[in-house]
Amino acid sequence: MAHSARRHRVVAAIGAAVVAAAFAAAPAPASAQNGDPIKIGFSLALTGPLAPNGKQALLGAKIWRDEINAKGGLLGRKVELVNYDDQSNPANIPGIYTKLIDVDKVDLLNGPYGTNLVAPAIPIAMQKGKLLIGLFALDGNKEFHYSRYFSMIGAGPKPSQAFTEGFFEVAAQQKPKPQTVALTAEDAEFARNACEGARENAKTFGFKIIYDKTFPPGTTDFSPIIRALQAANADLVVVCSYPLSSVGIVTAANELNFTPKLLGGAMVGLQATVFKNKLKSKLNGIVNYETWVPSPKLMAPAEAFFKQYQERAKAEGVDPLGYYLGGWGYAYFQLLGEAVEGAKTLNQEKLAEYMHSHEFKTIMATMTFDKNGEWTKGSTLQVQYHGITDAANLETWRGMSYQTVLTPADQKTGDVIYPYAKAK
Repeated sequence: MAHSARRHRVVAAIGAAVVAAAFAAAPAPASAQNGDPIKIGFSLALTGPLAPNGKQALLGAKIWRDEINAKGGLLGRKVELVNYDDQSNPANIPGIYTKLIDVDKVDLLNGPYGTNLVAPAIPIAMQKGKLLIGLFALDGNKEFHYSRYFSMIGAGPKPSQAFTEGFFEVAAQQKPKPQTVALTAEDAEFARNACEGARENAKTFGFKIIYDKTFPPGTTDFSPIIRALQAANADLVVVCSYPLSSVGIVTAANELNFTPKLLGGAMVGLQATVFKNKLKSKLNGIVNYETWVPSPKLMAPAEAFFKQYQERAKAEGVDPLGYYLGGWGYAYFQLLGEAVEGAKTLNQEKLAEYMHSHEFKTIMATMTFDKNGEWTKGSTLQVQYHGITDAANLETWRGMSYQTVLTPADQKTGDVIYPYAKAK
């Protein structure tokens, strides 16, 4: 299955390259010369397993739209958002993005949320010569190398490695140093990319991989996976998964009393309030990636946004904190808006050139981009959950009492509780 998926991605990349060559000679459409709104098209997961995060991002986007329009819009024109629910389903992406361009005639595109959904959007953008900013796509452009693609995720110049690098860095500092690692990954774009990076990190930090297997998306019984990991008896277990699988693995690990020396890595979903509320004390001890936490240092430039988000979230029925994707949903529109105002055009080629040559400062981070549209410097965090009881509530998740930032050094708030069983 993994071989077939890799072959499919290579074929897609070759096809996209042909399409890219076909449009390369065509002139980019000129900016509109009238006062019509600037239409920005995108999709987000508003239903399906990614919806708890997608809804946060949409509220962030709406807040940006309202703020920018209150200031007079972009280039003197109001901004209109045209968005669709992609239902957390990658198969819906080509149709949605084709409609946005050909039927809705949007001026600009922003990407969907998540690697699995951004990957099928890139060939559509390439075919039409459109700029595209992907939201939390891990190494989504590695096979396309599309010059008008940009990634809103702090993974840095080696994106596949970013989500687990801190995990291995922390493990390597323990004495005696653990020796072996087991990898388990969902057989989908994000998890494959993250697991590929985990293999590189294991090699870099001197660990021996003794188990490396995938499981299919849609898996509901994770007990066999945990039992297989128990039988492998590795010191470290790295999991690369999307939200429902992450919840299933954490739940099964607790039920079967699975206690390797470290557990976690690249588990999407544990960052969202809805899943924290579901798991509570089961999270204790897990070491996992984060993209942002409400530490005083990181909160300072984003405080006004989160105050507004959390007030509006009450009426909109979305994640009440918005820490995982609300701020980033605002920031990737903020990035696009800054590019338009800086380049003073909607011309796609000129916008891409401007983005490759300038620094951008958003409420969530400051960034510059490399040739693949990745950040030139990463900002991915590795945190450990601890001290959580089953009485945990919204006020618990609002602060930092239940989590410690382990890496990078300039964001560190404490030391790891090791081994995993000690933090349970």
